[in-house]
Amino acid sequence: MNKKRFTTRRLAVIGLMSAMVFIATNFRIDIPTPLGKTMLHLGNVMCLLSGLLFGGLTGGLASGFGSAMFDLFDPQYVSTAWITFIMKFAMGFIAGSIAHRNNKNGENKKYNIIAAIVGAISYVILYISKTIVMSYFLVSTKPEGIIAATITKATASTVNAIMAVIFSLILTFALRPALKKAGLFKKLS
Repeated sequence: MNKKRFTTRRLAVIGLMSAMVFIATNFRIDIPTPLGKTMLHLGNVMCLLSGLLFGGLTGGLASGFGSAMFDLFDPQYVSTAWITFIMKFAMGFIAGSIAHRNNKNGENKKYNIIAAIVGAISYVILYISKTIVMSYFLVSTKPEGIIAATITKATASTVNAIMAVIFSLILTFALRPALKKAGLFKKLS
């Protein structure tokens, strides 16, 4: 039997989780930096949750689309929405790929914890790298400005990562049994 990778149901899950990422990102506290604002937000919780529950590709697409959509609605971020898509896709994809590795299907607590931590760390590294590269090459910021902005953004990003790991794991452990009982995972495979 020929299985489709993107069934209507899977596309609906990607759309729903993208919307959840978008909405959760709107629950934020903006923090000004010398190079623009950064923020504490709950979007990364949904990015990791998408990967932990639904696997790498579905989680990555939901994370990327939802986060890029948020950027498209904010004039400060609109020009970098494509970069956000790539970085958030990577976070959801990495978390989902680890959680669903070796036929664990996101059901193994140890794999889920590792997946959430590695996914969050990967995003922090990508975000800080983007900040440094864009500040130096595109904005031609002086080194002290880059350092100040990077420290502020790295701090906010690390707090976001810690919150995302904790809350995504709590939600995963709470939601997975109900979604499994409803047969959603079978219908997606």
